[in-house]
Amino acid sequence: MEDTARGRLTKDGIRIYEPGDFAGMHAAGRLAAQILDEISDHVFPGQNTAEIDRIITQKVEEAGAKSATIGYKGYQHASCISVNHVVCHGIPGDKKLKDGDILNIDVTVIVDGWFGDTSRMYVAGKLPRKAERLIQVTHDALFKGIEAVKPGNTFGDIGYAIQSYVESHRMSVVRDFCGHGLGRVFHAPPNVLHYGRAGTGPVLEEGMFFTIEPMVNLGRPETKVLADDWTAVTRDKSLSAQFEHSVGVTADGVEIFTLSPADRFHPTWVE
Repeated sequence: MEDTARGRLTKDGIRIYEPGDFAGMHAAGRLAAQILDEISDHVFPGQNTAEIDRIITQKVEEAGAKSATIGYKGYQHASCISVNHVVCHGIPGDKKLKDGDILNIDVTVIVDGWFGDTSRMYVAGKLPRKAERLIQVTHDALFKGIEAVKPGNTFGDIGYAIQSYVESHRMSVVRDFCGHGLGRVFHAPPNVLHYGRAGTGPVLEEGMFFTIEPMVNLGRPETKVLADDWTAVTRDKSLSAQFEHSVGVTADGVEIFTLSPADRFHPTWVE
């Protein structure tokens, strides 16, 4: 899709959006987050992920929006749903969820040409203790990364904040996938790594829009892509979790475009 956004490009090819563009990103992000709020009640043991995706597709259509993933590189679903050891890009299907399964649901919508991209974790039934700890660390790592977003900091500061926090809890950050720029396109520069050295990489500037979406494994960080050329899983079959927000750099910090309207971004089993 052609990028019709206004604004300039940095020497690293990162678009700097104008102040008026924040409203469009908030509208797209709010819808994506609202859909993930509403899907919470449809995650339970015995449910299959194809039905969850069908409901998401319906909600996108009812809102008068478009799914960014339907038709993207041949993909035919409005969500990616990644269960247990699936790291990302899980394809919805007929397999039923079991009690204790954890899953990431990732949705991207297009509202008036703006892309809203977010994902969060869910649990079917009773949450196992080790999965609870993984989800908590991954959730908190995302916000450690977001806290590093302000003009003058670097993308390396974001990665370092996430990696150092995750590894302090004896878990690992996936290296094979990263966040990305977005706005009036789905994917654009920069690549937002969830690991790295503080003070390295492009400098953050007001008007940059991008996702932060750390994937964290209980075991080793290595992944492999299955024969479908889409689904990524942990090589050691350890559990994996992910949370994602779309953000914009402001004059003095950051705005999160994909905040949960119902305050359900963190799984509802937490008080």
